[in-house]
Amino acid sequence: MAGRYESWFLSARDTEPGRPPRAVWIRHTTHRRAGARTGTGALWCTVFDPSGGAPAAVKQTVDGLGEAGPHRFRGEARARGRMAVWDLELTGSGPPLRHLRPKALYRLPLPRTKLEAPVPDGSVSGQVVLDGALVDVVGWRATVGHNWGAEHAERWVWLHAAGFEDEPDTWLELALARVRVGGALTPWIANGAVSHGGQRFRLGGLGHVAGVRVVAAPGRLEAVVPGERVSVRVAAHADLDQTVGFRYAGVGADPVRGEREVLHAGLAGVHLGIRRPGRSSAELATAAGGAYELGGREFTNGVPLQPYPDP
Repeated sequence: MAGRYESWFLSARDTEPGRPPRAVWIRHTTHRRAGARTGTGALWCTVFDPSGGAPAAVKQTVDGLGEAGPHRFRGEARARGRMAVWDLELTGSGPPLRHLRPKALYRLPLPRTKLEAPVPDGSVSGQVVLDGALVDVVGWRATVGHNWGAEHAERWVWLHAAGFEDEPDTWLELALARVRVGGALTPWIANGAVSHGGQRFRLGGLGHVAGVRVVAAPGRLEAVVPGERVSVRVAAHADLDQTVGFRYAGVGADPVRGEREVLHAGLAGVHLGIRRPGRSSAELATAAGGAYELGGREFTNGVPLQPYPDP
């Protein structure tokens, strides 16, 4: 039996003018190694608050996973002298986003990671307590993601951005990946959407692989992604001292080779250019309204990995 994993995650930011920016990243995962009859779970919580120093994170392997889904995240984690408790409720407008195109990819063996955004753009309220410090979450801009599969991509980028200064209703949800097929590594494949001017436009898919351009590094992303009736140019930047590093366990036939390192920045700056044929271009920016995640092998570049095994 092949190894499997499944994860629900919540990413939310408070970037209201006049307040210091803050963000949370919460992740509930289940993990079953190859040949195992039962699985294990893990609960993760990270709070980004530049006014308090480096991100604070805790992760615990558990039997029960609390509650995670499109409407609520509730759980607690204790490990290495740290403790976090969270209870958060979500609201969202608009339909879920299933990234992969064509839809048949959700039924096929490849790609070995499937993903969707049940809440691509929403609002979250509730409380997070980490090491006794209370974070009141009131109407923070949020997204909920869900992914599952038998193997992590060889290298990937996940970027979500919202709260652009001139267009507060615009949001971007973008997944970029390179995967191994046999012994070969694919070019960057993009999937996602941008919502702008009250319309949602699909980005990427197998029909637009040739036009994708990506330069991804710790703390920095530059990408050009074509889509349906739209093309976007994205530049994201994040301070490495506001980036958290985790190790993801391998779930394929070779768990050691399958390990990945993941860097996640909850308060990334994002510049977004939107091009539509026959329409004027839009140039948007947000100083801290993005979440930027980079996954791959051994490139932490000075960002220490958190001292928690996975799962």
